[in-house]
Amino acid sequence: MKNNVQLITYIDRLTGSNTQALDNILDDQLADLFSGVHLLPFYYPIDGSDAGFDPIDHNEVDSRLGDWNDVKALGAGHELMADLIVNHMSAQSKEFKDVLSQGKKSPYWDLFLTKDKVFPDGLSEEDAAQIYRPRPGSCFTSFPLPNNESADFWTTFTDNQIDIDVNSAMGKKYLSRILKTFSENNIKSIRLDAAGYALKKAGTSCFMLDETFEFIDELSKTANDLGIETLVEIHSYYQTQIDIAKRVDRVYDFALPPLVLHSIFSQDFTALSKWLKISPRNCITVLDTHDGIGIIDVGPMNGKAGLLNESQIDNLVERIHVLSAGESKKATGAAASNVDLYQVNCTYYDALGQNDFDYLVARAIQFFSPGVPQVYYAGLLAETNDVELLSRSNVGRDINRPYVNSAGINTALERPFTKALMQLIKFRNSSDAFNGDFDIIDDGAELKMSWKNKQTSATLMINLMKNTAIIETTENDTTRTINLNSLLSEAANFLQVS
Repeated sequence: MKNNVQLITYIDRLTGSNTQALDNILDDQLADLFSGVHLLPFYYPIDGSDAGFDPIDHNEVDSRLGDWNDVKALGAGHELMADLIVNHMSAQSKEFKDVLSQGKKSPYWDLFLTKDKVFPDGLSEEDAAQIYRPRPGSCFTSFPLPNNESADFWTTFTDNQIDIDVNSAMGKKYLSRILKTFSENNIKSIRLDAAGYALKKAGTSCFMLDETFEFIDELSKTANDLGIETLVEIHSYYQTQIDIAKRVDRVYDFALPPLVLHSIFSQDFTALSKWLKISPRNCITVLDTHDGIGIIDVGPMNGKAGLLNESQIDNLVERIHVLSAGESKKATGAAASNVDLYQVNCTYYDALGQNDFDYLVARAIQFFSPGVPQVYYAGLLAETNDVELLSRSNVGRDINRPYVNSAGINTALERPFTKALMQLIKFRNSSDAFNGDFDIIDDGAELKMSWKNKQTSATLMINLMKNTAIIETTENDTTRTINLNSLLSEAANFLQVS
């Protein structure tokens, strides 16, 4: 993966159309911005109960978006990342429907995980209490089988997402078949969706076990042998993320989004600086994604101190609710059909009160943080909360999953903020300094982030008390200055030779 800015997007929600339309947008309106694209689920169907993360057929491109030839063509010009949904598949899949019709006689019975496979002697209250779950209630759903029988299937997320038995021969074959399809169609990286939940073992939390690491290692090796790099998606305690990073190709820096918000809200960079001094270097940085803004990633856990304390987290969440005029509150927690109660659902732009300068500062911090940056399509265009979509679907995360068409893109690209952000993206892509060594210094409201690679350097200096943010870059004895305030007011004149 190139150390350049990547795009995260749904095909249909950005284009209003299909894969060929996305290819055209990347070559036209978004030309020279993104070397790689993370394509959010494009499998059949894209409009299930979880926006494609509940595939009926993981090996089939939804025909409304095109076919594998279209994906392959898109991959000829951009490094493509796709989601390998390792934990579950749709209850509407032909495999699970066959299980419901034939029970244990089904050839697909071993593909799915039932309660008694993990707890053959029954689930005790003690075992149940240990299970780590991302949603309230039970991890199991009872389904009727032939002959008046029934079985409790693992449904970690929703009752339409049936957990796969990844240890079974059929489970391994299922995942290997998807990887082979990916490798044949120019998918260069995969995001292991919900991998932390894939292995279940009695007497444990059933989350990020030693066996989970072994599973990820094995799956990563299979992918690597096919020329595919792996990115592990885990929301957990920050030290766990550091430990995971030592064992995989890449991890997300999910601590960054809430820490940037906390820094801007409190005018104090102490917590952010502490994290970036120890954060994994083989990470993907994000501020926003198709999911919410994670809180668990910076908080305390099991008596261990977090990057933020409980009071700071409470203040952070409440400030988001206030700055978003209460819209995030309508989409978060029990207020909507959420399966991720550890996240705040809100666009990052609204989380910052639609303040262009603060948002540009946040993006500058992301681009200067260690790792390869990804920018979510809604964040690129500074989309606001889609309350109308939320009200229709009652799915909390839909507030940050807007549908945008070509005309909407053109309108957004004319905004001073978007023009300024595009200039920052081009700067991040063009400077060789970011392939060098990183340093960070903070003094409360002041932050200095710097990169140096031989004779090339880039330094970001932010003073929140003075509301200033400046980038200085040196190459071949020539120093240039980027003033973020000027970048917004005079987006066309973003570089000034000093």
